[in-house]
Amino acid sequence: MVQTIQEALARGQGEDAGISDGHRIEYVDTVEAYNKWAEVYDTDGNFLQALDTIEMNDLLPRFLRLVQAQTNTKPSTTSDEQVLRLVDLGCGTGRNTLQLTKSAPNEAQIIGLDASPGMLEVAKETLQAKGGMDPVNGRTVVLGVYDLLSPQPESLPSPLRGGAGALGVISTLVLEHIPLGKFFEGAAQLVSPGGYLLVTNMHEEMGSISQAGFVDVASGKKIRPTSYAHATGDVVTAAERAGFEVVELEDGERFRERRVDAEMVERLGGRAKKWVGVMVWFGICFRMRLG
Repeated sequence: MVQTIQEALARGQGEDAGISDGHRIEYVDTVEAYNKWAEVYDTDGNFLQALDTIEMNDLLPRFLRLVQAQTNTKPSTTSDEQVLRLVDLGCGTGRNTLQLTKSAPNEAQIIGLDASPGMLEVAKETLQAKGGMDPVNGRTVVLGVYDLLSPQPESLPSPLRGGAGALGVISTLVLEHIPLGKFFEGAAQLVSPGGYLLVTNMHEEMGSISQAGFVDVASGKKIRPTSYAHATGDVVTAAERAGFEVVELEDGERFRERRVDAEMVERLGGRAKKWVGVMVWFGICFRMRLG
């Protein structure tokens, strides 16, 4: 069985045996944790989210060019196959869902999925504030519940039911909370043959020290969901088993990793300071094999 970060830290007596930055740690169910975290997720100074946003500003346009190129070359036999669907898998508060509305082709149908109703509620409010759910930046956005730990295709929003896949799926800072096999099995149910999956995540080097979490204002405790320190090699192996292959985004780049340095701290916020010198983030793009 895959070891969680909680178990690894406990064995090594990490984080001062249950204390993080002076706060007592409480581990809770992942969906419960994110329901609580939703209210402050975008304002609590999460430096990894800030770094991910910076990287996605560059990666997302590259990713969308790959998807569009596939759209132009893929033969279609039905009007349904001609729909360009883009999915934000684990969309959280809608940070990258909103970026999709700004960057995607006008004809694209955008769908945000998350296991946390609390996060989806914030995402809905965010998208409405930026232009209204119907439409956002000139397009309709659909949000729905999808739990990668127990995926139920019948619960998907109508545009994705009946085996209708997406040519482009992004999933940012989600993989940490899901066993690799479960994640890629669930993602494979969403990506059409020949479609692309862009994944970003906490790096295993950071995962050997700590994990995602936030301070609950009411209790003063550090709330942590279940997390895993996935090595990039294991990520690729699991993806290949599910039918994916690694592809180059542009300029021959296959893997992107980021280590925090002193110059980055000002852009990432004060919480990044203690992570200087540590590899904290990676990004990989996959393509679902055609056959």
